[in-house]
Amino acid sequence: MAHSLVFSGICKSFPGVRALDNVSLEAHGGRVLALLGENGAGKSTLLKIIAGDLRQDSGEITLNGAVQHYTSPYDAIKASVSVIYQERQMIPAMSVMENIFAGSLPRGKAGLIDRAKMRADAQVIVEKFGLPIDVRTPVAKLSVAYQQMVEIMKAYRRDSLVIAFDEPTSSLSESETSILFKLIEQMRDEGKIIIYVSHRIPEVFRITDDIVVLKDGRLSGIFETAKVTEPKLIQAMVGRDIGDTYANLRRNEVLGDTLLEVNNLVTRQIHDISFSVRAGEVVGFAGLVGAGRTEVVRAIFAADSVLSGEIKIDGVHVDFKTPKDAIDAGIALCPEDRKEQGLALTRSIRENTTMTVLEKISRGPFLDRRAEKLITDEAISKYAIRTPDAEKKVMELSGGNQQKVILGRWTNEKVHTRLLILDEPTKGIDVGTKAEIYQMVCDFAQQGIGVIFISSELTEVINVADTIYVMRDGRITGCVKREDATEEGVLALAMSDRQVEV
Repeated sequence: MAHSLVFSGICKSFPGVRALDNVSLEAHGGRVLALLGENGAGKSTLLKIIAGDLRQDSGEITLNGAVQHYTSPYDAIKASVSVIYQERQMIPAMSVMENIFAGSLPRGKAGLIDRAKMRADAQVIVEKFGLPIDVRTPVAKLSVAYQQMVEIMKAYRRDSLVIAFDEPTSSLSESETSILFKLIEQMRDEGKIIIYVSHRIPEVFRITDDIVVLKDGRLSGIFETAKVTEPKLIQAMVGRDIGDTYANLRRNEVLGDTLLEVNNLVTRQIHDISFSVRAGEVVGFAGLVGAGRTEVVRAIFAADSVLSGEIKIDGVHVDFKTPKDAIDAGIALCPEDRKEQGLALTRSIRENTTMTVLEKISRGPFLDRRAEKLITDEAISKYAIRTPDAEKKVMELSGGNQQKVILGRWTNEKVHTRLLILDEPTKGIDVGTKAEIYQMVCDFAQQGIGVIFISSELTEVINVADTIYVMRDGRITGCVKREDATEEGVLALAMSDRQVEV
C-alpha cells in the first residue's frame, strides 16, 4: 500500500495576510507532486508547516493515517519528514561531513564522535552525487551550488519518508540538476513521498507526476502532469493569460553612446574581460554556474579587487576604490543573493528602499520623513509590491516582492542610476512576476539606462538582452546579438574552451 500525506482544511494567517485558506490536498508515495503558484501564493508557508517551523491555525495533517502534531522541526524529522529550503540551513564554519550528519553525528567508544566513520559515510554520499568535494572542506569555502547540494545530501542521508524540495535547482548547473533528478527518480521508485516546489515549469514537466497550484493562499487547481498544458498551469497560477512573454515586450529601439567600456579586466577569478554597454542597451551574460559572470560585475562595482585592466565611464577612465564610488558614478548592483547581500532583512520596506539616499533626504541631522515616504510609496506603487504597509519587514515578503524592493531602491529619482546591474533577478520568482521584471528591464533601457542582465536560464537571457556575452572559466568565449542567438549556440559557447576577441 502506497504511503500518503494528506492536508485537510489547512489555514494560516499572519498580521494583515491570509497565507493559507482551507487548503486540502494529497501527496502519495511513488509519485512526485509539484507545488506551483506565484510568489506569496502560500507554498513556502505550507512547507514550513510540514517541516515544523510553523503551526497551522486550523486543519490537520495526516501521514499514513496518523495525525501529525509538530511543535518543532525536530518533531518533523523524527516523523521522517525532511524539507530542503532554498535558503541554506547549514553551519558555514563546519565541514561538509559535519553538516551532512548534523544532529546525528556517529559515535564510537565512550560516546566520542567517530570521525573516521563520519568521513567514510559522508564520502559514500558525495560519490553517490558524483561531485568533486572533499568532505573535510568547510562549507563556507564551497560555491553556492555545492552548498545547495550539501543541503540536499543532508536530507538524503536521513532517508526520510517525505522529502520536500523548495526551488532546489535555482543555484545548480545543468549537470548537477541531472544528478538531482536521477536521485529524485530513485527515491520515487523506492516509494517515498516527494514534494517539489519550482518556478521553472519545464523541469516540473520533466520530473513530476502530479501538480497542485495555489493562488492567494487557496487551492487553484489539481492536475496530472501528463494531461495538462503549460498555458493551463499559468492561467491557474496568475489568473490570466500572459501570452507570449518575450514577443509582447516593449523594447528600446534606439541606443545611445557607449556608457561603460571594459578592457582586458583581470581579477583573481576572471581573465582578460572586454566588453561595452551603450546607453539604453540590455547586455546579457550567459554561462554555466561558476563561469565568472558574477565576478565580472563585482569587479566593476568595486566589490572585488581589480588586478589589471581598464574601466571607462563615458570614455573616461575610472578607478573605483569602494562600491560607494561606483554608486556615486551612477552604477547600481542588484546581487544574485538578495537575502544575504542585497537586503537588510530585519528592516522595513521603507528603510531598505531609502538606505542609499539618506544623505540626500536629510536636513542636517534629521531625515525628511515626507521625502522618505514619497520615495517608498512610489516604489510600492510603481512595482506593485504586495504589502499591507511600508513598515513590513522585507524578510516577511515573497522573493518577487523582495526583488522589487531592491529595484525600487535603485530607480527612484534621488539615485540617478545610469548603469543597472541585475544578477539573476528572476531567481526563485514565479512566471507572472518574471514577465513583469522582463518589461521593467526594457522600460529601464527606454529611459536611457544601460542594463547588464545575468541569468542562468538561457531562454531568458537570449530573449531579453540585445547583446549576449557568453563565459566559461572566467573568460568570454563568445558574443552574439539577440536576433542571431539560439539556446544551442549559446550553450555551445558556454562549454567552449576557446577565448574570443570581442
